[in-house]
Amino acid sequence: MAATRESGGWWETIKIVIEALLIAMVVRVFFYQPFNIPSGSMKSTLLVGDYLFVSKLSYGYSKYSFTSSFDLFNGRIFSAEPKRGDVIVFKLPRDNTTDYIKRLIGLPGDEIIVRGGVLYINGAEVPRVPDGEFTTREDGGPPRRIKRYKETLPNGVTYSVLDSEPSGPFDNVGPYKVPEGHYFMMGDNRDNSTDSRAQWGVGYVPFENLIGRAEIIFFSAAVDEPGAMSWTRPWQWPFYIRWDRFFKIVR
Repeated sequence: MAATRESGGWWETIKIVIEALLIAMVVRVFFYQPFNIPSGSMKSTLLVGDYLFVSKLSYGYSKYSFTSSFDLFNGRIFSAEPKRGDVIVFKLPRDNTTDYIKRLIGLPGDEIIVRGGVLYINGAEVPRVPDGEFTTREDGGPPRRIKRYKETLPNGVTYSVLDSEPSGPFDNVGPYKVPEGHYFMMGDNRDNSTDSRAQWGVGYVPFENLIGRAEIIFFSAAVDEPGAMSWTRPWQWPFYIRWDRFFKIVR
């Protein structure tokens, strides 16, 4: 009798584990997918080593919303329009497989121009004001302090951008006329981001390619600095984890 109760207990445990895994799989496939930040193109909003949840329901589903990208349908279902200023994960248009994350700057029909590092949307200058400095490391180099600005879009969304070069390669570009059904994306680290300003690299992003909106950082670790955290040395982890970034809302 004891053996029967013990086997029954094991079976209940197995069922709970299976149910938990199924729930986790459904949440990941249809609602929230984890992503990590591999590059510094979105500094200082997102740092290399940030892990975040992306809301897949924000804009509805396309064939690119699912890991295997089954070609089951075209367009989107349960679609909702993204908002200017959203931080979005999308599939790179030139291969439809690589995940990119940038900020949505231009909507369909907009004209985007950059002059002297200042952004213009439909002929109107996007206000930006100095916001101190940000210390960063680019490509494993020494610490470097660069200018940071607060930029405010026409719909009132405010965020930080970095300007590391007075005459960067994308500081004087455009005009770009955003086609219908497409969006114009830019990285917050303006001089170190391959985005829609690079028509050969990213270009305009089709609505179908949007995966979801970045919502919240659930883990962060300094993995891009000399002597940084290594997953093979767990005794060092507490010293490199960025505790202050846990559960930070992405804006």
